[in-house]
Amino acid sequence: MKLDERGMRLIAVGASVAANCQVCLETNLARAKECGADEDEIAQAIWVGRMIRKGTASKMDEYIGSLIQAVPDLGLRADCDCES
Repeated sequence: MKLDERGMRLIAVGASVAANCQVCLETNLARAKECGADEDEIAQAIWVGRMIRKGTASKMDEYIGSLIQAVPDLGLRADCDCES
């Protein structure tokens, strides 16, 4: 099965959300609409991207937590807001 341009742009919309790339999202949203993607399809692609981003962020938080426990003298704090 070969994806058409509309399907590829919808995948790119979800990937843009997962990658936290606003410029990519704006570009791929416009191109998906140009290819005939409707609002429901775009909303689904955004939802998938958000679920992927949420999952990867959760896994990264777990990994960071293990680093903090394994090497406490890294100077990292679990509640660090990184502004200081």
